[in-house]
Amino acid sequence: MPGNQGGKVANPLKYLKEAVDTQIYVKLKDGTEYVGLLRVTDSTMNLILDDSVEVKDGKQVMAKLGRVLIRGSMIQYISFTPERAAPDIVGAK
Repeated sequence: MPGNQGGKVANPLKYLKEAVDTQIYVKLKDGTEYVGLLRVTDSTMNLILDDSVEVKDGKQVMAKLGRVLIRGSMIQYISFTPERAAPDIVGAK
């Protein structure tokens, strides 16, 4: 894990707070995927994304949603490099 030095585990909340006002990719436990601008996060990893789109397989835009609230307990993973997770979507924005 990045930041794991000397046996210390890095806190993912730190990375989320540093990513505010940047574009991220989020995959939920049910398979739903979003790309959007991270505006707000909290201690339970709830997220508010602006200018968000729902995508399928990181390639196809399913819906343009605007502002969405994502519950932290539903998140499977987050990519801070959405151009890798959804290159066709990020390049088209």
